Amino acid sequence: MQLFADIQVIGQTPPAYHEILTPEALALAAKLQQAFGGRRRELLQRRKEVQRRLHQGIMPNFLPETEQVRTSEWQVAPIPDDLQRRWVEITGPTERKMMINALNSGADVFMADLEDANTPAWSNVVEGQINLRDAIDGTITFTNPDGKEYRLNEQAALLMVRPRGWHLDEKHVLVDGEPMSGSLFDFGMYFFHNARRLLAKGTGPYFYLPKMESHLEGRLWNDVFVMAQNELGLPIGTIKVTVLLEHILLSFEIEEVLYELRDHIAGINAGRWDYIFSCIKKFRSQPDFLLPDRAQVTMTVPFMRAYTQLLVQTCHRRGAHAMGGMAAFIPSRRDAAVNEVALTKVREDKLREVNDGFDGTWVAHPDLVPVARPIFEEGLQGRANQKERIPEVDVKASDLINFKIPGGQITEAGVQNNVSVALQYIEAWLRGNGAVAIFNLMEDAATAEISRSQLWQWVHHPDGKLNDGRKVDVPMIRQIIQEELAKIQEMVGEKAFTNGRYADAEKILDQLVANNEYPEFLTVIAYDYI
Repeated sequence: MQLFADIQVIGQTPPAYHEILTPEALALAAKLQQAFGGRRRELLQRRKEVQRRLHQGIMPNFLPETEQVRTSEWQVAPIPDDLQRRWVEITGPTERKMMINALNSGADVFMADLEDANTPAWSNVVEGQINLRDAIDGTITFTNPDGKEYRLNEQAALLMVRPRGWHLDEKHVLVDGEPMSGSLFDFGMYFFHNARRLLAKGTGPYFYLPKMESHLEGRLWNDVFVMAQNELGLPIGTIKVTVLLEHILLSFEIEEVLYELRDHIAGINAGRWDYIFSCIKKFRSQPDFLLPDRAQVTMTVPFMRAYTQLLVQTCHRRGAHAMGGMAAFIPSRRDAAVNEVALTKVREDKLREVNDGFDGTWVAHPDLVPVARPIFEEGLQGRANQKERIPEVDVKASDLINFKIPGGQITEAGVQNNVSVALQYIEAWLRGNGAVAIFNLMEDAATAEISRSQLWQWVHHPDGKLNDGRKVDVPMIRQIIQEELAKIQEMVGEKAFTNGRYADAEKILDQLVANNEYPEFLTVIAYDYI
């Protein structure tokens, strides 16, 4: 499908797709790509240079060149009324039925995820845009094969959208002969089709921004927003965003990213799972860095506690919201004992967040909305937020990289869990499902990234040993992969196993763990398989 000289759609385009892939919308996406694609590539290259410095033992610190930003007085621009109360936010992919359930869940906000909870198969990418448009219009419906119908309630959650991170391409759309940025495609399509629709409904184009590693990447987003708003003739500041603080290096630049996006930012979210993933990725070569089993890396360990305290203090000082992390538990329909233990932990987690000063929190399942909501309603005493509360904490650079976890251990059960989660998630991702229920948890790309990254580090780090003294190595992982595949086959049945993508998942996981060079993102490798 050749549209004009500089942009080409090479994915399939059935008739319904033409409603999204219009010449005008593609022209905006192409213009953004041509204006900012070069800077995007430079910033991705900068990530590699920063990684090289970390490998040399040069530890991160607060930036001396931006000290004035941190010490001067300024505030982010006013936040719209419909973004003031965000007690509970629910997230999920743009699949039609899941979107309806999320919008009807009773949450204040639904973050429709085009990134970690979404496999970027071409059909998911374009049909997700169709579903978003229909949700905004209030016409979105879904009928199950058994005839059950789903439609929006009169009261629905506020819609926010998470485009893909800067590192991901959209290989089905070429600009000047090269795959365009997945970020710019997702943003451009949604913004072009829906910005005026949303404004006419009394709301606006609201986004979550993922995977940033520096304030310079926030500056790039800000410049994208300015151009896009100018192209559509909309006032600067029409777009409002929440940044996901899910990379440890961005913790040293919270003030700076707020400043770069000050005309457009509403808040920052503590993206806990990707944050842990980023720590493993960035510090994997440090001789004294080795995290224990994933289950032992809780929000109360020193480095996790430090970044969330700094996040709340900084956001509130600058007039932005501080949003808490994800409760990924999926309540069981059959096991009340599992629910009782897990829901107690969810309540403790959300109570800690509200007491720390967070203005709201995330959940992964509609059944958790009535668990989390009363905690924030009571904690905030009915107020929309608690931005006026600025915690008196003193978080130093050394606190952000204090990775010591007293009593932390690598166990065989922890290795087995990581292998199983990674296999099951990658297999489902390859089939087009980016949000997967595994062991009563809603897993997305971030948790799969933790699992495979821990396996890689345990194999390649000299101290990567089980608590019984055995060294974690490639033969051990390969043996456990076979054992876990056998368990999965028994669980799903012979037919589903044979018809699934487990062979590809095994191949990908082996590559992710056995390679001497650490692969940056599993989704980049897996993208070649879809």
